[in-house]
Amino acid sequence: MKALLIAGTNSGSGKTTFTLGLLRALCRRELKVQPFKVGPDYIDTAWHSKVANVPSHNLDSFMLDEQTVNALFHQQTQNADIAVIEGVMGLFDGYGTDPYYCSSAGTAKALKCPVILVVDGKAMSTSAAAIVMGFQQFGKEINIAGVVFNNVNSDKHYQLLKQAVETYCHIPAFGRLPKLPNIELPSRHLGLMTAQESQDMDSQWDELADAIEQYVDVDGLLSVACSQLYQGTTQTIYQAMAGKGKGLVMAVAMDKAFNFYYQANLDLLTSCGVEIRYFSPLTDSQLPECDLVYIGGGYPELYAEQLSKNRSMLQSILAAHQANLPIYAECGGLMYLGSSLSDSEENIYPMVGILSGQSVMSNKLNRFGYCNAKANVDTLLCLSGNELRGHEFHYSDFVTDMEPAFTLSKVHEGEVLATWRGGYQVGNTLAMYLHVHFAQSPEMLLEWFKRARSL
Repeated sequence: MKALLIAGTNSGSGKTTFTLGLLRALCRRELKVQPFKVGPDYIDTAWHSKVANVPSHNLDSFMLDEQTVNALFHQQTQNADIAVIEGVMGLFDGYGTDPYYCSSAGTAKALKCPVILVVDGKAMSTSAAAIVMGFQQFGKEINIAGVVFNNVNSDKHYQLLKQAVETYCHIPAFGRLPKLPNIELPSRHLGLMTAQESQDMDSQWDELADAIEQYVDVDGLLSVACSQLYQGTTQTIYQAMAGKGKGLVMAVAMDKAFNFYYQANLDLLTSCGVEIRYFSPLTDSQLPECDLVYIGGGYPELYAEQLSKNRSMLQSILAAHQANLPIYAECGGLMYLGSSLSDSEENIYPMVGILSGQSVMSNKLNRFGYCNAKANVDTLLCLSGNELRGHEFHYSDFVTDMEPAFTLSKVHEGEVLATWRGGYQVGNTLAMYLHVHFAQSPEMLLEWFKRARSL
């Protein structure tokens, strides 16, 4: 099995577009491709999955330790021909100033995986070599195996860039991508649209793959893809938790409004023996018969009116809470379980009403990034005094008089930069803005299972 990590010099360099095109091109060559994303991003992994027709996984070294990241990587690549890992932000950008902590470079180093650097070549020539050389000198522990240029429309321009990099940096340039306006990913003020929301884009992905095959040396990329990766333990948390949830049925919200889930979380639940039954808060009339409920993040504010009008589903979820079914909700799920949701135009829509509070949208990010969450009380996933690691990204505030269940903090290199309180435990329902990866501490699921079995 081979692997490549696609990194950028910065956010917006074109690494997502290039990654998606490469995934489709490799799939069309009938290779078994396994995509990954560095960091906590849900949207890019959903696009990977759509393009490659196989679930993409997050490699997150804040929520997971290095051994677990390696184990999950190897678990998912057992039957793959090649792994394609999309980086996050710029190659050395992570959490704090350590270039190898929660960064693409750190993941490449841990997995011993070669890096292909995507450089926006617009409006420069020899300066590209200075940029690439800077990355080489800064990260001598990283194998930058080659470069691909984005936004380069002419072969004459590309040859200048290629000659400069190969002369001064002594690594190959594997090609270029011209500007392709027909296949830009759809976006909104919140960021990229999700794959679930967008129309069928197969023709665009094939057009992108055609461009990759025309302008990029794919055979050359495959030749530098490393097959001598980190050979650590393949013992995984899946084996440790096998059978712990046997006999339990979990209802998982999955539609255009709610679709932010780490694939590894769903896989872990399944490996525990839990049967997952998906439902749509938008269109289904009631929960499926179940013992537990999981409502992930998404964009409920975009579908607030439709969610609000589906009164039978709202009543079904409220009834499940009143019957003490253990319910866990993240971010958009928290917004859904509140009393009401106020959108950006100040329209107010009734929601489930398990939590007494209103979600209020704003035009700016209210919270963004990694943080630690220490439980102040016993909760569904974390008992009092214990701590979770996770990620917040939300444009809304939850306005309530309820007592928060967690004290959250953002810590950089030993310094506490901010603290706040959030997350709410009401009966057997836990709702919070924090997105968590269950593999950080699989035992967190045991309390959830225990509560379900006690009914």
